[in-house]
Parts: sequence; structure tokens; C-alpha cells
Amino acid sequence: MAHVRFNPWVLVVASLVTSGDALGWFEPRLAQTGLQIATPPSAILLRTADSRTAPDPGSSNDSDEVPDITQHPAASTEGDEVPTALAPRNPDPSSAAPQSATSSSGDEVSSPVVVPDAVRALTSKPSAGAASEVTPIDAVNPPTAVAPAAAPIPVIADADAPIASQLRDALQGDTAKIALQPFYSARNYSPLWITDGKVNERARAAMAYLASVDADGLDPADYPVPNFASLPDPAALADAEIQLSVAVTNYAHHAQVGRVHWTRVSGDIFYELKPFAPPDVLANLASANEITAALAGYEPQTSGYQALKAKLAELRTEANSGMAAISYGPVLTVGMEDARIPQLRERLGTTGEGQIFDKALADAVKKFQRDNNLKATGVLTAVTVDQLNGRPSRRPIDLIIANMERWRWMPHDLGVTYVIVNLPDFMLYVIQNGRQVWATKIVVGKPETPTPIMTAEMKSITINPTWNIPDSIAAKEYVPLMRQDPTILERMGLTVSYNRNNTIHISQPPGPDNALGQLRFNFPNKFFVYQHDSNQKYLFSKAVRDDSHGCMRVQDPVKYAEVLLAIARPREGYTENRIRSMFGNSEIEVRLPAFVPVHVTYQTAFVDNGGKIQLRDDIYGRDKALLAILKSDERKIAEIAIERKENTVRREALGVPDQFWGSGGGQNIFSRLFGLTPTQPETRPRIAATRAR
Repeated sequence: MAHVRFNPWVLVVASLVTSGDALGWFEPRLAQTGLQIATPPSAILLRTADSRTAPDPGSSNDSDEVPDITQHPAASTEGDEVPTALAPRNPDPSSAAPQSATSSSGDEVSSPVVVPDAVRALTSKPSAGAASEVTPIDAVNPPTAVAPAAAPIPVIADADAPIASQLRDALQGDTAKIALQPFYSARNYSPLWITDGKVNERARAAMAYLASVDADGLDPADYPVPNFASLPDPAALADAEIQLSVAVTNYAHHAQVGRVHWTRVSGDIFYELKPFAPPDVLANLASANEITAALAGYEPQTSGYQALKAKLAELRTEANSGMAAISYGPVLTVGMEDARIPQLRERLGTTGEGQIFDKALADAVKKFQRDNNLKATGVLTAVTVDQLNGRPSRRPIDLIIANMERWRWMPHDLGVTYVIVNLPDFMLYVIQNGRQVWATKIVVGKPETPTPIMTAEMKSITINPTWNIPDSIAAKEYVPLMRQDPTILERMGLTVSYNRNNTIHISQPPGPDNALGQLRFNFPNKFFVYQHDSNQKYLFSKAVRDDSHGCMRVQDPVKYAEVLLAIARPREGYTENRIRSMFGNSEIEVRLPAFVPVHVTYQTAFVDNGGKIQLRDDIYGRDKALLAILKSDERKIAEIAIERKENTVRREALGVPDQFWGSGGGQNIFSRLFGLTPTQPETRPRIAATRAR
């Protein structure tokens, strides 16, 4: 028998590949690109904190609609996690919507690719049947990056040798300098910004760019640059080299993930982006042909961000315009005479004669006030004169800056197919191939139970969901009720079972009376929130729809399911009629073969399809908190994350459907858990002017 030589490394490699596949390391997505370093870079979305609930391919079966025959999921899911969503392993990354082998033909929904202008264009208007609301969504994804080849070690010119020697010793001490070590050591400490002992064109371009970052709502003072002209000796030039490298890498960090870390604004925000490290940024700039373009590539290239950037420049130009100022004087109402009237007519583009403040002029003043977020009275006040003179309040500019900062927190690549929610506008949009394919109204959390801001991945849709009350809430709220009245849970339509550790578990079985309705859209996240049906349809007629306890209620969930499944499972015939025919008393899980990103955003300022700036109320105080940080001494350390104490009970409470919050008489569950008295649903007018006319 021939001697066979055994190589143990073959088994090691095979085991790693197999285990990586089995552990769900290779997950399908309709969204993000992989980690690649190049120009322009885009921030990389890591797996969210709840990715431990990723599909388990090993438990897959041949069915894509999985009845759930259990009373409730495993205790680790707290009743609100998505049941295991199975997905094909090693999917073809070129396929945005994988098709099932058993699917039938003829049901695929195609959407032509529309590439809007990178600065002003937003997505196309909703198709017939979609909600006729302005669209604060994004449709542009940055180009796919290609990892650059390793740069050759530059030859150090004789004039730069003393500077390189000084750099070797100077890159010590504080963290910022030490972070640059890998880049400079790899190039034998050859300077990046100095050539033949003098500042080079790369450095001039970088310094010019940093001086203009106010165009992105950042402060150039945060990125101080050296004056190379006054530094003749090698030690001073080495220090200047380091100072410029620190400035550009600080800028790149802020551009990728934000000037202010989101943890400082609220505990109800979560993103997990990984910025490029300083050595990678410098390597990218060293190989770039155009420094300005390379630095600009670290900012979001999405159309929503770029449209705000253009609007910010426009507002600043208007504020600095050289129009003749309208003088101050008495408050003018209809019928009053004033010498300023002819100038006022000219400024507002109205016709008329004489110096009488007539009704036509009052109407023009009212329109101007409404368009500029002032109280629309038609009365000429000092505040209105300020606005007419190009000295408006800082509010629109501040709101744009705050919203541009939140865009930096988000994944810079939103995905090919994704869902985007705008909480202050109470709207949801489905985007495919850069085009809006559907939109609908939603109800979001109240100010005391805000819907979190985050990105997560939708993995499945549940038809006839079971509502599992989080065990902690069951113990605190429902067990005492059972002691007072043993039949109360039965009368509420709830069932009682016991966990393996003998603790009580309470759930509501599927059916038309279920608190979640008959559809739930599952995107596992640390906040335990989801999107679901609602039997309180009257709420969707309100202008201000912050009436839930954290989850998002969808106006037309059946159509929403049809749209998503037409994208994720084409050719399988998931029409509205088929989905309705599946309604009943048995829970059915429809898995998405490739996960769909859900971006829950907080856009209080956005540019609509007509190029108008739209402002919305700061319903959760996120603008106020962010702007306070940017305008205070805290900004000096604002990019450093802070630790917030986790409140698991509060997070579980966000997933409790609203119809059960008032049970038990007197105070409701929320007030008993947290000592607060939540506001009751009521019609509330918007605080500020909302839509530009």
C-alpha cells in the first residue's frame, strides 16, 4: 500500500471555512458593500449589535413560509426578537434580489435605474397610489471602492533626509502622533507634505480644503494647519508635517462618522460604523491623484446630504447679499401709510402705487413669512424686516448643519434596496435601484417613548404574529393583576405558559384581535422595536403622528409586504390578495433571502423634489441636544463616545403594543414602570412652520 502523507493544515483550513459558513459569517444582504480602502472611501457598516440573531443555515428546510407552532420564542429573545430567519449560503453578490428555485415566473417587479444629480436631485416622485408627500430620501450610493496596491517606499531626497530623521523621533508622545507611526515607518519616515525641503502642492491642496470645510457644516478651526513658510529648520518642518497629518486625519474621522459621537446626544441612537484608521487615510492621500477629491470622498456622497450642502451655501449667500436694507420702523398692518412701502413692494415682487400697506402687500408679506418659517400674520414686524434684509435667524442654517451631522453618523452606502424612515416627517419610503417605489404614512413614538434612530436589517415578515410580552414586564405588571383577578388575562385575550426556569410567560395568540395586527416586519435590533399593523387607522389622518410607544405603525402594511416581497422574492406571487388569504390564527414567517437595510432617520431639514428646503419639528429634542454640544466647550471632546447605562426594562417597554398600555386601571404600565405620566393621544399642531410653499 502506497504511503500517504497526512497534512493537518488541510483539515484546519477546511474546518475554518466550514465553521465560518455554519456560523453565519457569510450573510446575504441587499445593501452594504465590503470593507475596501480607496478613493473616495465610504464608511463601513459593521454588523449591528443584534447580529447574534443572524440566520442559522443549518436549521434550514425547503419551505420559505414557516408556521410557528411554539407558544413563544426562546427566553433570550425577550419575546420581541425575530424568529430564526434562514437564508441561502454564499449568495451571488451580483444578484440584488435572489430568486427561489421554486418560484414561478411573471411576478418580478422591475425598476429602471435612475441616477440623480449628485448635488441637487432626489428620488423620483411616488408612483400612482403612493402617498403624495415630499420625499426626504436618498438615492445616490458612492462608487464601489477598489483596494489600492501597496505603495512603493519612496526614495528620500537629500533635502528631506534631515526631516525624516526628525520625524522618527517626533512621532512619540500623544495618541494622535503614535497613530501616525505605521504610515511613516512603512515609508522610512519620508515626509508626505514636504518635497525637497519645501511644502509641496499636495499640502497646499489639503490646507486649502481644510480651510473650506465650513461648506460641510464643520468648523475649519477644528483642523489647524501649520505655516510652512516660517519653518526653515528640519525639526520645525517635521512638527509641521505631523500637525498637517493630524489635521487631515481628524477631518477624515469626523467626515466618516461625525463631529459629535451620537452617544452624547441620546441613548436612543445606535450606529456601528468603523472609520478608516489614520494610516489608511494617509496612505489613501499619498496615492491620490487629486487631494481635494480624495478628502471630499470621506463626506457622504448621498443625494440627501449633498442637497443640504448646496442649500447651506445658498442660505449663506443670501445672508451676505448686498441688497439695500429696509429700514426699521413701526409695525405695519393693512391700511397704514409708510415711506418703506415702495421698497417693500420691490423686494417682494408685488405691484401697487403709493405708500399704503394694502391687502396685496400684506398677502405677499404673509407668504414670505410662511416660506421663511416665521409666524405668518401678514404684519410687517422687526423680525420680518431682519429676514428681508438677509439677516435671518440662525435656525434654518443650524438645522441644516445638525442634519448634515446625522447623515455622517449613518452608513455612507445606504444599499441598492432599502427602507428609509423619517421620524419627524412620519413617513416611510421603499427605495430600489436609486428610485422610490413606494411611500406611506407611519405613526412613531411619543416624545417620552421615542422611536430609536438606527440602521438594522429586515430579515423576515411575520403574518399572524404572536405578541410575546417581555418576561420582565409580565412579572412587574401582569402577575399582580392575576393575583387580584385570576380571569383578567383570559378576558384580555392573553395566554399564560411557563419558561424552563418556571417563570411566567404571557402571550397573545395570532388573530385579527392581536395587538400587533396581522403583519409584523422584523429587523432585529437592541431596542426591540419593529414595524407592524395598526387597528387605530384614525391616527393616520393626523398631521403630527407621534402617538406610539416606540414601534412604528404602518398605514398600509399589506401593500408594504407586497412591495418588499416583490423585490426580495420575485416570481412568487406575493400579491395583496395572496397575503390577505394567509391571514388566520397560525403564525407564518416569510423570510427574506437577502436582508433589506432599514434606516430609521431623524431629518428635521431636507430638500424636497422641487428644490425647496423643508423643516420639521424637533419632536424628540435631538436638534437641541446636538446643537448645544456643537456650541459649547463639550465640542472639544465631542467625538469621544460616552457610556450610557442600559435600561433593559425601558427598551422592552418600547415593544409593547399600545392597546395594552392602559390596562389595569388608573395609571398605565408606562407611568408605573418609570414614574411618568405619558401624554394621551391628542391632535397637536406643528410648533414651527413646516412645509415650504
